[in-house]
Amino acid sequence: MKKYLSVIAILALVLLEGCTNSGAFVATNRTSVNLQENNFTIVAANMSGEAESEYILGLSYSYGMMANTIAIARIQGSEMLYADALQNLWDRYEEEHGSIEGANLALANVRYDADIINALVYTKVKVMVRADIIEFD
Repeated sequence: MKKYLSVIAILALVLLEGCTNSGAFVATNRTSVNLQENNFTIVAANMSGEAESEYILGLSYSYGMMANTIAIARIQGSEMLYADALQNLWDRYEEEHGSIEGANLALANVRYDADIINALVYTKVKVMVRADIIEFD
């Protein structure tokens, strides 16, 4: 009986030990920009960025604009998926259009998507961000 209790206690500790990631990128922006005036140009349409993480002994799921993971350990990638995906979007923009330093740029029509693979002992989360980049005159 003590042997079974020890095994259950060890399993409980292993299951409670681990990492979790709620990749919500919920931001409130109080800046109001009126795009009805002709004071901007769309400099890049449909730019995208992505980031991914891989975990063992876990489960990932997506709900709305949030991707969540509960796992024992992360084996690759970052826990900051949304920030990394946005950074990747800006890096791709700079590769194609030059530096963003000093430019009056903003993201418009921002869309988020998640691709998730759940296997028995492995889970992978990929977050994608897609947006139009506008430049104000």
